[in-house]
Amino acid sequence: MASDLEKRGGRRSVLNWLLGVCGGGVLGSIFYPVVRYLAPPDIPEAATLSVTAGSAKALLPNTGRVVPFGSHPAIVLRTPSGELRAFSATCTHLDCTVQYRPDLQRIWCACHNGEYDLNGRNVAGPPPRPLETFDVNVKDDEIAISRRS
Repeated sequence: MASDLEKRGGRRSVLNWLLGVCGGGVLGSIFYPVVRYLAPPDIPEAATLSVTAGSAKALLPNTGRVVPFGSHPAIVLRTPSGELRAFSATCTHLDCTVQYRPDLQRIWCACHNGEYDLNGRNVAGPPPRPLETFDVNVKDDEIAISRRS
């Protein structure tokens, strides 16, 4: 008559279980660092409050310029009447970079033909909301743009 240990698989089942646990530990110790490397943690970027956007004299009426503003671009434009305005240059639809179209006198997104007026309001295409507006100051011919508080 066979003992209970032999009926359940005996020493072999215990060894198989130990081998499986050890193998799982080895695989986990290999794949965990790889997964952590491929999916790095979210580290919040320091908020950029103000940047310079070049010479005010170089920005002619009815033209615009895209400038870096932290991790996202900003667009500075001089209206046909000569007023300086600045907005986020990231389209509110799919985060494409917008540009100024002097022929339309509009801020235009090339991704899906979205249009914004010179006040940053969405007027055509798929953008769901207006562009974020920035404050513009000129000091010693340097354009400084900053987030509104």
